[in-house]
Amino acid sequence: MCGIVGYVGSREVVPVLIHGLMRLEYRGYDSAGIAIIDETGNLIIEKAVGKIKDLTEHLWGKNIKGHIGIGHTRWATHGPPTVENAHPHKSRDNSIALVHNGIVENYVQLKEDLISKGYKFSSQTDTEVIAHLIEEEWDENLLKTVLKVAKKLKGAYAVGIISTKEPDKIVALRKGSPLVIGIGEGENFIASDIPAVLEYTNKFITLNDDEIAVITKDSVDIYNIDGEKLEREPFTVNWDISVAEKEGYKHFMLKEIHQQPKSLTDTISGFLSNLDNPVFDNLNKFNKLYIIACGTSFHAGLVGKFWIEKFLKIPVIVDYASEFRYRESPIDEKTLILAISQSGETADTRFAAIDSQKKGAKVLSIVNVVGSSLSRESDYVLYTYCGPEIGVAATKTYTAQLITLFLFAVYGGLKRGFISQREFEDFRHHLSILPKAIEETLKWEDKIKDIAYKYQNVKDFLFLGRGLNYPTALEGALKLKEISYIHAEGYPAGEMKHGPIALIDENMPVVCIAPEDEIFEKMLSNIQEVKARKGIVITVTDSDNSELEKLSDEIVKVEKVSSQLSPIVNILPLQLLSYYIATFLGKDVDQPRNLAKTVTVE
Repeated sequence: MCGIVGYVGSREVVPVLIHGLMRLEYRGYDSAGIAIIDETGNLIIEKAVGKIKDLTEHLWGKNIKGHIGIGHTRWATHGPPTVENAHPHKSRDNSIALVHNGIVENYVQLKEDLISKGYKFSSQTDTEVIAHLIEEEWDENLLKTVLKVAKKLKGAYAVGIISTKEPDKIVALRKGSPLVIGIGEGENFIASDIPAVLEYTNKFITLNDDEIAVITKDSVDIYNIDGEKLEREPFTVNWDISVAEKEGYKHFMLKEIHQQPKSLTDTISGFLSNLDNPVFDNLNKFNKLYIIACGTSFHAGLVGKFWIEKFLKIPVIVDYASEFRYRESPIDEKTLILAISQSGETADTRFAAIDSQKKGAKVLSIVNVVGSSLSRESDYVLYTYCGPEIGVAATKTYTAQLITLFLFAVYGGLKRGFISQREFEDFRHHLSILPKAIEETLKWEDKIKDIAYKYQNVKDFLFLGRGLNYPTALEGALKLKEISYIHAEGYPAGEMKHGPIALIDENMPVVCIAPEDEIFEKMLSNIQEVKARKGIVITVTDSDNSELEKLSDEIVKVEKVSSQLSPIVNILPLQLLSYYIATFLGKDVDQPRNLAKTVTVE
């Protein structure tokens, strides 16, 4: 879960690498470093513990000149954040440097073998093994050597390599972890993600698993693991770098919360313009559906279960991808796996989907990144249209996933004959007014900010919801945990009396999601149970019910929408609540500790 960037061309390489790393910092921020081949042909490596600004300060006053180099921002897996463990890592003879995202699963065996041959290791990482292995296996040139080394590595990884023996090229290797190649004029790039180099080019090639690229300033050649040359046409990215800037907002997370009217509009439009997706013609082949996902995407899947079972009439099981892969589930050719991943690179989700395909299942993915691994590995794909999401805590991609799941369910229900054309058009109408409802709900921001200020020092929160909004409670609690580090639990409100009610006292804020739907009276009863135990009730509702207002210590009104769409508006106040509590506590909202945006390791 690290960020890689590389450059070869005529520009001074250090600024290009630093700018690229800044755009990749959401992928890791324990340490960072760069390696360049300078104008005299020497390999220079500079590293620092901390964020990219710490590396920049470390480089201050050093006049490093060169036109080829690689950079890395780290999220630690093997070994703590230290200068020794920071990337890039180099070979014993100082001729090779490389950066690496992923895990070499057999590194212990490889390391022991290299130590027996006299190699000494200066880090605790698995990455250093690759550098020494390239030196040990050197055979004529870098490409030939990396082809040999690649066959010895097990795991998921993306690697960028430079060598003083061939100072005009970068060799890139990919298996399981994302890596793109940016195509410029007289310059080329590698990166873990498109925003890293988007200000220089909008033409990209996605490197596939078990592929190796040789990149010079004027050429990009791609080979398979057997050394056979491949042809690959670049694709064009149609959003510009301004999408990945803060544009006046204090944090990316706040910007992305406010982008949701647009991201939902774009996702609805994108879905409705692609109703010929072949998945809809094949739905009758499936008699069961598993939704697999992690984190926020898992919560989206829980909401999707309600919609799919209601409109598609297919039984749904929602499971964490990390657990699903290691359980014996009854999967066959009549099973549809719905895999949800913002990045399309989440390792647990990808590998669980691939394993299911081997058992005969078909995979439908919901992803935000065109050309991502999961999108290419799936039998069918539904895209969200959010542009890049930089904040680690998912906001706009969550609501876009919900919209996509809802549209999949209702259009699939239409195709299967379970809802009428008129009902489908009614839902389209409700969707058309949803972005405006979100804009109106976001106008409660100042009120939510006041609530956050009031409760910022509370140690525990409880979030309650029922039905479609039980997952909203889970997601609200997750957001608060992720960025404020406050303990929070999400629960179905009806389960409160089976345990969590013991926690409630005058110091416990309970966030209650209470839309005026068919189970509103049930939710009202649960809120009365909280008040009877002196709990602090913070209510999110679209209701004007006077009893609810009396019971609430704080109340936030969202715009009334179709009850089926209520999870999409109800999550907005919870996103803002977590954002402002974390901000008041002085936390790093966009880059919370121990987390990375894209989890590309198991």
